Amino acid sequence: MNLFAQMAINIIKEQELIIGPLAWAEAQKVAGIKIMDTKHENIGVENADPKQVIDKLVAQYDRLFGQASREVSKEAVAPLLAGLSPSEIPLSLR
Repeated sequence: MNLFAQMAINIIKEQELIIGPLAWAEAQKVAGIKIMDTKHENIGVENADPKQVIDKLVAQYDRLFGQASREVSKEAVAPLLAGLSPSEIPLSLR
């Protein structure tokens, strides 16, 4: 699994702790996210720029419950961002 797919899974799972199964339904609305299996957390990030897909995912949750969702997303992926340069990190997670 690539890094951006793992970021998406971490974000969705953390959002799910707050809003339940709605987190998966909202993720399905994001262009570039392909959910193959929610039980086994099998998803794909399909886009020329996967950083944009992550930004769209974060924005989707932001529309639901604002800045708090953005902070949840940042915390969910913090361990994955540790080894990345600032240019590799999606804008919404900086």
